[in-house]
Amino acid sequence: MYSFKNDYSEGAHPKILEALIASNLEQTEGYGEDHYSQKAAWLLKEMIGRDDIAVHFFVGGTQTNLTAISAFLRPHQAVIAAATGHIATHETGAIEATGHKVITVETSDGKLRMDHIQSVLDGHTDEHMVSPKMVYISNSTEVGSIYKKAELEGLSQFCKANNLLLYLDGARLGSALTSKENDMTLLDLGRLTDVFYIGGTKNGALMGEALIICNDFLKEDFRFHIKQKGALLAKGRLLGIQFEALFKDNLYFELAEHANQMAVRLQDEIKKLGFSFLISSPSNQVFPIFPNSVIEKLQEKYAFHIWEKVDDSYSAIRLVTSWATKEEAVSNFVKDLNNIVF
Repeated sequence: MYSFKNDYSEGAHPKILEALIASNLEQTEGYGEDHYSQKAAWLLKEMIGRDDIAVHFFVGGTQTNLTAISAFLRPHQAVIAAATGHIATHETGAIEATGHKVITVETSDGKLRMDHIQSVLDGHTDEHMVSPKMVYISNSTEVGSIYKKAELEGLSQFCKANNLLLYLDGARLGSALTSKENDMTLLDLGRLTDVFYIGGTKNGALMGEALIICNDFLKEDFRFHIKQKGALLAKGRLLGIQFEALFKDNLYFELAEHANQMAVRLQDEIKKLGFSFLISSPSNQVFPIFPNSVIEKLQEKYAFHIWEKVDDSYSAIRLVTSWATKEEAVSNFVKDLNNIVF
């Protein structure tokens, strides 16, 4: 059974494991104040082109979103997200458990646009309802789409004009930035968002996300929030070591590019067989539409998520490739699909 269910089924890239082993018996400061975490933060500041950003390392994405969003919002304030947004669908109500409402908007491709946000602002006008304060987006989104630079620039300008915070979830940021359709860099994210994070868990790290706070107003006392939410890791060097390994020699982008290449190959071969897709995804998530009978046959050898029922006979599935996906696995899937169909 080979899994295309997600991009974190495997452990970690060998270079990361080597770095962890090499430093294993070294004594360092705790709670992210070690020299590895400081070096990793410095590398990220260089790539983002800003010395004034704050860099904080977390174990996972939900932990990052929960800590950051609850810290940046006052008790009566809410966050706006696409209906497919991770904080609205796959985090067990973590944000709302802190007392902050997630206001969701239906979108066609998982991306928030200015008119979506304006519709929320128009419907929340006084103290009898929550006050929208933050816009939450993901890049790539939960349905594989990515934001182009012009789109993010538009959102950034709109948020500034309306006194809103712009937060970008980068769990799959590597895949977005190495997509053939991408025209953004980390420098653009540092310029256009108030806060974003760089996901390591889904791109070769054993675990770990790097939260980047760009807005000076949001930096104060943030470590207190991390500690209070149980997210300040005593052995913080485990995260710093991984991010140093990912970014010192461009490994992060190489791994993401490989995942995208495997997804493109899957998508191209499935297209050749005449199948359509639920959404056009330029990242490492692919959403082909198959007859249910074909899906049942594929499930005998492959694990994947059935994403959405299209009609009584057809469903869309999600295939996710990773830094560790082998070309052989893609070839075997395509071969087996071909044998099932023909």
